[in-house]
Amino acid sequence: MKKLILGMIVCSAFMVSCGPKSVAVTGPKYSSSEQLAQGKTVFENSCNKCHKLPDPAKHDNNGWIKTLSRMAPKAKLSDDQHQMVYDYLISVNKK
Repeated sequence: MKKLILGMIVCSAFMVSCGPKSVAVTGPKYSSSEQLAQGKTVFENSCNKCHKLPDPAKHDNNGWIKTLSRMAPKAKLSDDQHQMVYDYLISVNKK
């Protein structure tokens, strides 16, 4: 029984270690107009594929962190794209 439990723990640890390594957005990083424009383009092109674009005022900065952490993997955004979308949204959101 101990071998079975140990085997399950090792297998679980292996499966978790093979998962995607995404760096969570924790705050603004990009501020240049070029990077914000790229964020807007990614937002419009990626998010609009599955649903109507949300209003940037829908969430405050922390709300966008939570929402994008959920949605960025579904949209297959790279870490940089994820960050640029977040930075674009908070740049136009005055909350």
